Amino acid sequence: MPGKADFQVEAFLEYLSVEKNSSPRTLANYHHALSGFRDFMGEKFSGWAGVAPDDFKNYLFECMKDKWARSTIRLHFSALRGFYKYLTRREGLVENPVAEVQLPKAEKKLPVVLNEAQVIELLEMPFKIEQPRQAAIWTPYRDVAILELFYSSGIRLAELAALDVKDFDFHGECVRVFGKGGKERICPVGTAASDSIHNYRNEARVMSGALFINKAKKRLTARAISNIFKKYHAHSSIPIDVSPHKLRHSFATHLLDHGADLRSVQALLGHASLSTTQIYTHVSIERMKKVYGETHPRA
Repeated sequence: MPGKADFQVEAFLEYLSVEKNSSPRTLANYHHALSGFRDFMGEKFSGWAGVAPDDFKNYLFECMKDKWARSTIRLHFSALRGFYKYLTRREGLVENPVAEVQLPKAEKKLPVVLNEAQVIELLEMPFKIEQPRQAAIWTPYRDVAILELFYSSGIRLAELAALDVKDFDFHGECVRVFGKGGKERICPVGTAASDSIHNYRNEARVMSGALFINKAKKRLTARAISNIFKKYHAHSSIPIDVSPHKLRHSFATHLLDHGADLRSVQALLGHASLSTTQIYTHVSIERMKKVYGETHPRA
């Protein structure tokens, strides 16, 4: 039944794209996961309705034997579970054979964050180094605006790259972003970031369209923005890798360090679940323990 199986997968991916507004990355991950399981089954595969729970248990054993990361295993099985949930709801499949498979627990890795001094060093870097001769004269203004906005709002890389001039409200000092699943949220922006964006727009004469542009006046890609981070990190004394996501981590952790409540941080980050945001509480506690250990006379 390969034709039917392929049609079911295609219909599921279309459902994710159209009804769930899933990102292209999610669609690619799910397609890869479903294809991977079919490849594992090989000639034994007679259609998705014919797969037994033991087949998924064997697949899990094979993944663990190949030393897949727990996060990768959980991602693949999340795709399979989502697919079978779709089949039971939309195509009348009676049982979900993936439901009873016990997955390994997710590894709890605390996010790596920059301290406040390191963030300041990074934010000041564009005007401290010599820019390439071919760079636009307004490049340091743009790069400061990008760095400041990341740290001020905690938005994701894709969210920042997609910003248009009209999304930024200078009077209200806030920015409208569209997060995962196309969910819209309003993020407050600090005065430092707001001023730096204002200066950059004046220098680069950006009046409409994409907010952050390159020398050719085209929208900066996410990769180009990541390369900006690499450039300034290479000139800094910061001992850890620096990325847009690490500034997002730092944004959340520093808010909690200074007394912000978890629900507010959840809303600012655009997390659907509070449990996703709670990891930053652990980071903040670990930092407090370290300070306590280094400073208390009887620690």
